[in-house]
Amino acid sequence: VQLQAFGGGLVRAGGYLRLSCAAAGRTFSSYVMGWFRQAPGMEREFVAGIAWSGGPTYYADSVKGRFSISRDDAKNTVYLQMNSLKPEDTAVYYCAADSTGWSPNSNDYAYWGQGTQVTVSS
Repeated sequence: VQLQAFGGGLVRAGGYLRLSCAAAGRTFSSYVMGWFRQAPGMEREFVAGIAWSGGPTYYADSVKGRFSISRDDAKNTVYLQMNSLKPEDTAVYYCAADSTGWSPNSNDYAYWGQGTQVTVSS
């Protein structure tokens, strides 16, 4: 499956952004989807994941209550709604997919999008 993430940008602290990740492929609904991020000089970290449409969602502690992941299998798209953004949310955000089951470990995801930059100013 091929993934393309978009929707990043520059926003002030307290603002919001909605990231989208469009997938090419007819079996999108069978993939677990995740969002990860990587700040300069830092390792890639898990942000949010969703097993299937309407299914369980998972969040890193740092974004719980502020971010929301969802998916629309009819549109082959997964979303990340980011509210109450903080400067420490600044990073390149990546979407990822895998067919073997949900995991917060980036090494467990076979497919990756190209990343979209999110910058939060203070």
